Amino acid sequence: MPASQLVPYLHVADARAAIDWYRDVLGAAVVFPPIEMPNGKVGHVELAVNGARWMMSDEWPELHAEAPRGDRGLPVTLHLTVGDVDDVCARVTASGTKLDRGPEDAPPAGRVASFRDPFGHRWFLNQP
Repeated sequence: MPASQLVPYLHVADARAAIDWYRDVLGAAVVFPPIEMPNGKVGHVELAVNGARWMMSDEWPELHAEAPRGDRGLPVTLHLTVGDVDDVCARVTASGTKLDRGPEDAPPAGRVASFRDPFGHRWFLNQP
C-alpha cells in the first residue's frame, strides 16, 4: 500500500486572487492549472511551496465548501516550513496583511511567525 498523504483543500471567495496572492507572497507555484467551471468559478487548482502542496477552489456553499469568515474561529492552521521566515514575512506585510506573531525565535521550533491571509486562512511559518 502506498504511503498516505494529508493534503489541505482550501475554499476561498476568490480563487484567482488567491492564486496570485499565494504566488506573489508565499512564492507558490501552480502545479495543477485551474479548472474553470461553466459558471466561471475555479473548480480546482493545486499549488505548492518547496514541495508542500495544497488544493484550492472557489467556495461552493451548496456543497458546504465555504471560505472562512471573519466572524467565526478557525479550526485549522496551515503549517509551512520555509527557508527564510523574515523574507516571507516582509512579503506578507508588504501585501497589507498583518502578522499575528513574529517573526521571532521560538526554541526549539526555530524562527516562527503567523498570520491570517486575505482569504481567511491562518498560516504558521517555521524556519528550523
